Amino acid sequence: MSGQSTASAEMQFFSLVVRSGSLAAAARELGVTAPVVSRRLGQLEARLGVTLLNRTTRRIGLTTEGELYLTSARRILADIDDVERELTRSTTKPTGLLRINATLGFGRNQIAPLVSRFCKAHPQVQAQLQLSVNAPPLTDDSFDVCIRFGEPPDARVVARLLAPNRRLLCASPSYLARRGTPKSPRELATHDCISIRHGEDAYGVWRLRSGRREEIVKVHGAMSTNDGDIAVNWALDGHGILLRAEWDVAKHLRSGRLRQVMENYETPPADIYAVYPHRHQFAGRVRAFVEFAAAAFARSTRASA
Repeated sequence: MSGQSTASAEMQFFSLVVRSGSLAAAARELGVTAPVVSRRLGQLEARLGVTLLNRTTRRIGLTTEGELYLTSARRILADIDDVERELTRSTTKPTGLLRINATLGFGRNQIAPLVSRFCKAHPQVQAQLQLSVNAPPLTDDSFDVCIRFGEPPDARVVARLLAPNRRLLCASPSYLARRGTPKSPRELATHDCISIRHGEDAYGVWRLRSGRREEIVKVHGAMSTNDGDIAVNWALDGHGILLRAEWDVAKHLRSGRLRQVMENYETPPADIYAVYPHRHQFAGRVRAFVEFAAAAFARSTRASA
């Protein structure tokens, strides 16, 4: 047996032992005696040079090293299973754990309902949705797919465009009636602007383009936040001008509660992408979710057109 096959078998064995809850229960499931299971577990620990399980006569408990090994083993075994299903063109339905990351407000308002519908359509998938300002590092194995705005980070990931999007400058009618409507980037310096702290982006710096000319504006205002929903509500309350993704303000623009300003200026792209590592491109649950999300965003885009 090759080294890789042996490692895979050891991971399967260890996962079974943990799932069983005791060496005796694992032995019954494997059809061997408890001493055989204990000896095999000891050989695994000796090869790794760490203790994976704390044993008592009736129960077992994971050590810190055991938790790390179990987490990695389950991920690796799931990846192997995904590749084998893809290569054999299996017709089985998507299964397993799907870890999704998205931004705070957009994730709460758009992605959470999407995940709910996806899980109803695919009940054998277990979903974990994490919301954060910053996307997880590419080297971090904490997610299977991220939903993000703007250009994909680099070629180390697969990026699927879900929907076109743009950032718009807007304010409430009451604010514009009180302070006037800016016509150029220079005039923004005299207005109250609501800033959103987005990860490592330059805080309070807006980039506006007209034709080939780009202007960088340092805006000021009494109110800032790292939550987009809060910023939109402040704009609705008349506190200032907001730069926000169209998906987050479209309904308020349609209702007239917000008005777009400086429409002839473009802002950096905010297209919506599903981003996932290359190692997950064969994962049935990831591919199914990305296709599901793309179809849902396409329907929303057509409905709002």
